[in-house]
Amino acid sequence: MKIAVNTRLLLKDKLEGIGWVAFECMRRIVKSHPDVEFYFIFDREPDPRFIFADNVKPVVLFPQARHPFLYIAFFEFSVARYLRKLKPDLYLSTDAYLSLRSKTKQIAVFHDLNFEHFPQDFPKIHLWHYKKFFPRYAKKASRIITVSEFSKKDICECYGISPDKIDVAYNGANEIFKPVNEEVQIETRNKYSEGHPYFMFVGSLHPRKNLARLFTAFDIFKKKNDNDIKLVIVGNKKWWTEPIKNAYDAMKHKDDVIFAGRLSAEDLHLVTASALASVYVSYFEGFGIPIVEAFKCDTPVITSNVTSMPEVAADAALLVDPFKEESIADAMEKILDDDVRKSLIEKGRKRREDFSWDKAAECWWKSIEKLTIM
Repeated sequence: MKIAVNTRLLLKDKLEGIGWVAFECMRRIVKSHPDVEFYFIFDREPDPRFIFADNVKPVVLFPQARHPFLYIAFFEFSVARYLRKLKPDLYLSTDAYLSLRSKTKQIAVFHDLNFEHFPQDFPKIHLWHYKKFFPRYAKKASRIITVSEFSKKDICECYGISPDKIDVAYNGANEIFKPVNEEVQIETRNKYSEGHPYFMFVGSLHPRKNLARLFTAFDIFKKKNDNDIKLVIVGNKKWWTEPIKNAYDAMKHKDDVIFAGRLSAEDLHLVTASALASVYVSYFEGFGIPIVEAFKCDTPVITSNVTSMPEVAADAALLVDPFKEESIADAMEKILDDDVRKSLIEKGRKRREDFSWDKAAECWWKSIEKLTIM
């Protein structure tokens, strides 16, 4: 059997949300099915570590797909032409971008439809592409894989897709995420927060991650509580918008906010495992991997009561209204209570058992089998 896979987001030293999901799931699928030929489609020369086994053949197509017009050239012409030549049994797109011109059976992995609900958060040219093509991808797909029951329902309602066509595969977290001892926590705090306890946020600094309200909430928390707690922000400032900048500039306690930038998986693990709590208060998520990462590290979680986050967190986190800064600040204050922290850690230990990349990869493969085993 031959399976072509869109792996363009497997980027050396630049793996982010969707790229990590593709990395973890495809690594397992490839090694579990040595009899299958996998053709990984990249838009630049791949790092050798992404060629997971001898049954993977890397293919580089042009142009590099990093702009809506280039997406069209890449998927509708280069990928379509390659699929026509290869004649695979299946084309799997790990970021939902299909080839509308191809007659090959296709599976799209949809992570979320945030652009349908908060279009104001996107540059106009990208929004145009998402709105024009993603409904067509959903209809074109022979099957869809998505990451939560929330996202499944959202795809069905937005695009009129039958739920029978969609499979849910919960994400996992890197095996590196685990608790660390007090000595390591002290070393990590000395490195990242001047030795002080800290709340942490991790993610792309995109508007939907709700940083503006997080900054305001942290300011409220600091005004009510005389302490030395810091807020560590992990992620690149790629989407540092005017509202985020204004909220930060207006803070009275901005000196207690530390920007750690992008971290390696190893360093992110240490920062997560040493945090007072992970504060993940996006107003829209298809899943929310940082929630699971924190559970794996015995780190309490504060997260939002909207979209997929209550589904992922269940009863193992403090749920807040992401549109109300006071709600976020109140949860930060509750985390200072040792009994609250202990209860959340214990519940997180139970909840984390429901999420693993092994389970996710198995769900992906079952979806593949529905199209390849007659």
